[in-house]
Amino acid sequence: MKVIWAPWRIEYITKEKEAGCIFCEKPKETRDRENLILFRGKTGFIIMNRYPYTNGHLMAVPYRHIKELAHLTDGEKLELMNLIIKSTEILKAINPDGFNIGMNIGRVAGAGIEDHIHFHIVPRWNGDTNFMPVIGDVKVMPEYLDQTYIKLSQQIKNNETRGEI
Repeated sequence: MKVIWAPWRIEYITKEKEAGCIFCEKPKETRDRENLILFRGKTGFIIMNRYPYTNGHLMAVPYRHIKELAHLTDGEKLELMNLIIKSTEILKAINPDGFNIGMNIGRVAGAGIEDHIHFHIVPRWNGDTNFMPVIGDVKVMPEYLDQTYIKLSQQIKNNETRGEI
């Protein structure tokens, strides 16, 4: 049997769950790179998922701590959609073939953070599903988070310079 090392995953498995809400706390800090925050808008932000489904997995999150879509203001709804669009544009830096975009509402739906709504933007590539997760219960991530953060940050700067997003 071959072993694939993914030592960064042990943090997620063994880490004591933080008190409070990461989606409320991380934007209050001024350590965007460390916290994987890629972009800050007026009512929401884009953050990389620290424990991604695939490389480049982003989330669009309102600043306000709410758990129901119905509680979003019209301004928050519009900006969240714009953040999702912006996310797909900046993810072009890693050349995906498509995207899964959605949200998990409630723990039974898979929400890891169920009290603060957020959208997932997951890049996909032709052939990115294989036997590893099914047979080996292993997911292979081809790039460290920090390297992806650098690429996506640069893409944001390039797009803003061109006035694209």
